Amino acid sequence: MTIADDKVVTFHYKLRDSEGTFTESSEGASPVVYLHGRNNIVPGLETEMVGKKSGDKFTATVTPAQGYGERNPDAIQRVPVKHLATRGPYAVGQMVAVNTSQGLRQAQVAKVGHFNVDLDLNHPLAGKTLLFDIEVVEV
Repeated sequence: MTIADDKVVTFHYKLRDSEGTFTESSEGASPVVYLHGRNNIVPGLETEMVGKKSGDKFTATVTPAQGYGERNPDAIQRVPVKHLATRGPYAVGQMVAVNTSQGLRQAQVAKVGHFNVDLDLNHPLAGKTLLFDIEVVEV
């Protein structure tokens, strides 16, 4: 059986960016399970999965446009520390949760002040070409 819309797919992955920086992996953990064709994984990876079958191993290259988007330099926002759900002290590069009108949102600390922090609201992988090493476990 091959991967197509409305098929349940189980796979393991290793993710790195185009510079070869290791990001994350499912090895040694449970594989990822998703319903294909329902936008449950990165769009570019879902496209690369089409037609694959159980046991297939391959590398998928996902551009920023088909991954987490391009970096938006205007997505830096100064936020009072009192609005952060994550308690300090804070450090540049740290991921924190911030209270918004839509609930908690993850952001990366770009600058730390006494009463405010500058948060980068871009996804940490925005603007990066992603390389996924995939092993399809089951379709």
